[in-house]
Amino acid sequence: MIAQHALVLNLHQPVGNLERLLEFQEWEAKEILFAMDRIPRSLWGYEDLARVHLSLSGTLLETLSDSTFQQRVYGTVDCGSLLWYFQNQELFEILGTGYYHPVLPLIPEADRSEHLERWLGLARHLFWRGHFQGFWLPEMGFSMELIPLLRAYGYRYVLVDSEHVEPLTKMSWAELRYRPHLARYGNDSIIVVVRDRDLSNAQESGMELDWFLAEVAERTKWCDFVPLVTTCTDGENGGWFRNVTEGANFWTAFYQPLLKRIRADEAAIKPVFIHDHLDNYGVLGEVRVNTGAWNTGWHDGRGFTQWTGSAQQRTTLAELNAVSAAIHAARNTATSAGGAEAAPVPEVEEAFWHLLRAETSCNFYWGEDWVGRADADLEAARAALSRVGLAPPLEPQEAATKP
Repeated sequence: MIAQHALVLNLHQPVGNLERLLEFQEWEAKEILFAMDRIPRSLWGYEDLARVHLSLSGTLLETLSDSTFQQRVYGTVDCGSLLWYFQNQELFEILGTGYYHPVLPLIPEADRSEHLERWLGLARHLFWRGHFQGFWLPEMGFSMELIPLLRAYGYRYVLVDSEHVEPLTKMSWAELRYRPHLARYGNDSIIVVVRDRDLSNAQESGMELDWFLAEVAERTKWCDFVPLVTTCTDGENGGWFRNVTEGANFWTAFYQPLLKRIRADEAAIKPVFIHDHLDNYGVLGEVRVNTGAWNTGWHDGRGFTQWTGSAQQRTTLAELNAVSAAIHAARNTATSAGGAEAAPVPEVEEAFWHLLRAETSCNFYWGEDWVGRADADLEAARAALSRVGLAPPLEPQEAATKP
């Protein structure tokens, strides 16, 4: 049985990060830009075989489409052309995601739809399409309560990590990992596509083609169905993807040789778009996906410890909830006073923008190193609300730290 392979790459840079790197660590910024630019260039000539799923955060799309940034890096990477190349639907399936790349289960429920809405507004414009079938959860942070939200936005499937999936229908180890399934929450259901964590770990750090083919063959050898092997990693982080040396990065050392083997009928694997696999083979059964994220360098994804492990992280997350509640109360008050056609209050919308940006996963990912960025945005959100007398009250312990 020839296995089908769904390659999924996440591309994300937080607001201003590439600009700061260009100023203070220019080579690192260029490595990131080269890594993204290398993706379409590596696939030209393989349109009959190559299939790549891309998630691009709203903040990255905002940077790449900004004319000032495009002028700044022109001669290094042509960002306008890069975005044009990503429109190629023979090679790329674009996945929906959250605009500011938040860990969705960790932010207030009332804010989640805005991240999805804002991403769609930009992505529909840049990629010239109205619908995206699949959804990439930032940091693969999933909880079952997200299912109605994803379905409300028309997403057909969502990617989840293999370590969190439990069968509710009787199925084998291989069926659980290499068949799509349904997950239900209340009256809503969505297809879940399971990321193979072990193979994804190898994809992230560097792997030999022969090892990969042998491993896929071993893992799928008892399948009496067409298996869908899904590997998901970042696409522009780490030396394996950033290495600029020909024959020493993911594309030239692994993926192009894989495509050449396939073309020569020397590999029992076939790249596929997930939506095509679903159209042809459907789903197997029902599963439950436990709350969690993908694995990071030291964290297995359970409990979101990477983003909630310190008192400072938890304090800032609590502040997110307080500011969010105040903003949504202000929005509701404005709507009640002016009706559905009421004009947005500029200060409230400014505060909301700062709140959404504060929710970026990177602000919490690096322990306490970047939490101050979230705090700064939350302070700006409070200041905007204060200008119209709507700032949320400070908690006692927080008030004691204020001058």
